[in-house]
Amino acid sequence: MNVEKLIELYPRVYHMAERGAWDNIRAHGLMSTTAVLDHLKVQGDDRARFESEHRDQKMDVRAGHPSNIVLRDQKPMPEGRLLQALTDGTTPQQWYELINEKVFFWVEEERLHRLLGARDYRSLEHDVLTLNSAGLIQAYADKIWLCHMNSGNTWPIPHRRGTEVFRRIADYPVKASGRPAKAVVELVVDYAVPDIADYVLEVRRMKGSEVLGIIE
Repeated sequence: MNVEKLIELYPRVYHMAERGAWDNIRAHGLMSTTAVLDHLKVQGDDRARFESEHRDQKMDVRAGHPSNIVLRDQKPMPEGRLLQALTDGTTPQQWYELINEKVFFWVEEERLHRLLGARDYRSLEHDVLTLNSAGLIQAYADKIWLCHMNSGNTWPIPHRRGTEVFRRIADYPVKASGRPAKAVVELVVDYAVPDIADYVLEVRRMKGSEVLGIIE
């Protein structure tokens, strides 16, 4: 995939965060689970339940502490269904660790609205970030992966997946026209985007597809 073509096809990317998360994201950047645990200095065995196991509900890393950060749940990928989906010898633990070391963006707003409207989230409020993809992609090109599927979901079918579903931009398969052979679903960045505020165009407080207000 050519970087210029990627930006042309997907001029905006989107991230759905916890309600009230924007202030922390603006101050510290958008962090993966691994980056959050590093930031809060969570070490040793204490990390496993956040980073290496299934999170069936959202989790406070430092509950009751001013520095607390809430990690989103991973309800759509329980271990049993991952066992049906994973290929190439990847274990559920390895998959959780792989997913947790990355930051995820939707490249199409329709996918964002699908997640906002999902049964477990439609009654909740979220901070939704809209980003200028040109700035983000140009700055992080060597840390970006592209994925043709929702890598963190195993419903309604545990579609087969392995580490190869993530491709660097230059390695993502394209047609003769330069368009992707399979439409890109996720744009993924390694570890963190510390200067995320530089690329944010708008932050909306949303509940389902309803915009409750513009935060930024």
